Amino acid sequence: MRVVILAGGSGSRLWPMSRSDVPKQFCRLTSDKTMLEETLDRFKDYPAEKKFIATTEKLVDEIKEMLPNFPEENIIVEPEKRDTAPAMGFNAVHLGLQDMDEPMVFVASDQQIGKVDEFLNVLEQAEKVIKETGKMLDISIYPTEPNTALGYTKVGEKKIEKNGVEFYEFLGHKEKPDFETAKQYLQDGGYFWHANYYMWTPRKFLEAYEKYAPEMFQSLKAIEEELKGEARQDKIAELYGQMEKISIDYAIAEKMNPKDVLIIKGEFGWRDIGTWDTLYEDLLPQQADEQKNIVKGDAVILDTSGTMIYGKKDKVVATIGVDDMVIIDTDDALLVCPKSRAQDVKKVIAELKERGDLKKI
Repeated sequence: MRVVILAGGSGSRLWPMSRSDVPKQFCRLTSDKTMLEETLDRFKDYPAEKKFIATTEKLVDEIKEMLPNFPEENIIVEPEKRDTAPAMGFNAVHLGLQDMDEPMVFVASDQQIGKVDEFLNVLEQAEKVIKETGKMLDISIYPTEPNTALGYTKVGEKKIEKNGVEFYEFLGHKEKPDFETAKQYLQDGGYFWHANYYMWTPRKFLEAYEKYAPEMFQSLKAIEEELKGEARQDKIAELYGQMEKISIDYAIAEKMNPKDVLIIKGEFGWRDIGTWDTLYEDLLPQQADEQKNIVKGDAVILDTSGTMIYGKKDKVVATIGVDDMVIIDTDDALLVCPKSRAQDVKKVIAELKERGDLKKI
């Protein structure tokens, strides 16, 4: 199984630490390593030729500086950021030039995995099932709350079990429902959070594009011909830029015949680190003090509880009588909000865009 680590996103909901030029996968949020380094560490025992990093032209120099020993030829550089459908198709083309029929998995670089051995076992069993059935696989997580920032997968009966890993019937996908719908899904019990680990072979991925996104497929085939020939980067960039900005969930997954997909129930301590409140919950068991505060940097906290503070070594953050807050201090921006309003960081981004203050985003 070849592993493609997706490292081209922006992570705007973790502003002001995560920015367009230094997105969250390059931030040290949970340890002294960046999230990208933590993700790569999970595959330390994989052969070097099986590990790839997918990113954009804008971020590739940062990755090379961060990971000087990572093989440069295994960094797949997308010409620009155009969402996951163009990106995953582009990566399938690249890996298909090596082997069209060896399975591949897309792995996000901004998620936490609490049980790495169990996670790697899932991928090992998934590779076997792809080879045996020819079906696309995805991982979903049993939900614990009505989260509107995640997609939901409807599952049916269990079809396969291998070495403790359960594979379920796929009955449909719904991307980021509203709160009332998410509550209904939670009560229903037949919906899992979509964890976004699509697995298949390059050949099967491209066949799905041909069937469900034919215009995008034509661009991908043209890119493939370029890569086989002169590999003119300006022409590849032109073809890539013609593709619609759309997620693979909307472009492919929601249109697929359910019989062509199986869903893996992921039970390996998965957390999507998308917002400050989810990051707080993830760090809470290990890093909180007796008052459930999580502090990074220099701070003086008096009569403070349930608060997350990311400060700077050379600047003191002081709090008095504060409860359930998020305080994030960077060189040029300061965020202060209740944890319950962490989702609204996107409104700050929208306001900055409206003001034309793009350097702060």
